Amino acid sequence: MSAYVSHLEAAIDGTRLPAREQHTLHEGRPLWVRYDLQEVSRTLSKEALRQRPPTLWRYRELLPVEDERDIISLGEGMSPLLRCDRLGSSLGLSTLFIKDESQMPTGSFKDRGQTVAISMARSFGVTRVAIPTAGNAGGSMAAYAARGEMEAFVFMPEDTPEMNQYETVQAGARAYLVNGLIGDCAKIVLDGRERMGWFDLSTLKEPYRLEGKKTMGLELAEQLDWLLPDVILYPTGGGTGLIGMWKAFQELQELGWLKSERMPRMVAVQSDGCYPIVRAFDSGERFAQPFEHATTIASGLRVPAAIGDFMILDAVRESHGCAIAVEDSRIVEWMKVATAAEGISVGPEAAACVGAVGHLLDSGWLSPHESVVLFNCGGARKYPKLMQVNLPRLDKEQGLDWASFATDLRRR
Repeated sequence: MSAYVSHLEAAIDGTRLPAREQHTLHEGRPLWVRYDLQEVSRTLSKEALRQRPPTLWRYRELLPVEDERDIISLGEGMSPLLRCDRLGSSLGLSTLFIKDESQMPTGSFKDRGQTVAISMARSFGVTRVAIPTAGNAGGSMAAYAARGEMEAFVFMPEDTPEMNQYETVQAGARAYLVNGLIGDCAKIVLDGRERMGWFDLSTLKEPYRLEGKKTMGLELAEQLDWLLPDVILYPTGGGTGLIGMWKAFQELQELGWLKSERMPRMVAVQSDGCYPIVRAFDSGERFAQPFEHATTIASGLRVPAAIGDFMILDAVRESHGCAIAVEDSRIVEWMKVATAAEGISVGPEAAACVGAVGHLLDSGWLSPHESVVLFNCGGARKYPKLMQVNLPRLDKEQGLDWASFATDLRRR
């Protein structure tokens, strides 16, 4: 594979750092991976792209791994973009799509970041990795670390959904529950870096998970024949997906691949139980203050302090988008509405975006005739407690009382 990375760049002040060296943060803030896009444009075309296998590694010129032997993959990428006319109509939209990341190898969009991060870790000779997580990242990292023959350590709040706990252990990681939030887990990972010799794969504390996440934007553009939607709604915790997509769109624009200069308005969606980005957006601040007493049933949204806060807010403002918090108490309702309408296993984070569509239409910020894409970052099956129901029971001897059955159907 050819090398197109030109350098790394500090997101906070533009300081250039050399590529092909192991970096984490600069001045405590994340790094961008920068590419020689002129060279990419000379060697890659949209036509050539169509002939490649349907994984995210089809975009290898826009990814940092240089040696194909370092790639650790489970076949991730090219998640379906599903048109949702029934759900859209019920919300008041004429054009709604869901990009369904729940169909990724471990069931969430986290696989995109982990395949690139673990591959780059392998290229640097890393054999031990650690991560704090409140949801899907732990299981994803554990799976890719297992695939790459690395020792994995995962630290998660004790109320992390059981399915996330199980899949982490199933993949062979050493997992621990912490009586705190994800920030407390992150402190343990940081404190153990020197004494344990592990590489910290925390969100945006290394530059390569972001590169994997940006492939959501590359795929979306390709699936829409290089004409981007009017609005993208993204459930926002740590924000790498939103940041990564905005980076992808800028790179595609520089390559000249987009059919329109109009860029999507990016919407950061949070819960009213944890909305530091919304609060900073509304007050005109570039940095978000930590959110006290964060609580939400959507574990992926429970990030009280995102290290990439300013990157999220920059992307939202540059795109003329917005940030919105929705009622946590209605998330399960929106999960059921969306899944019943379209058959897609919609997780609580994406359900928050469903609720946000309604609020934005009601306020007039969103027009019924605009094209909208929302991201289902992980499916409902990751949250069995949120799916629990009490089903009617039948006696096999008595059978069904058809008269009562008909009455019950009319009630429903």
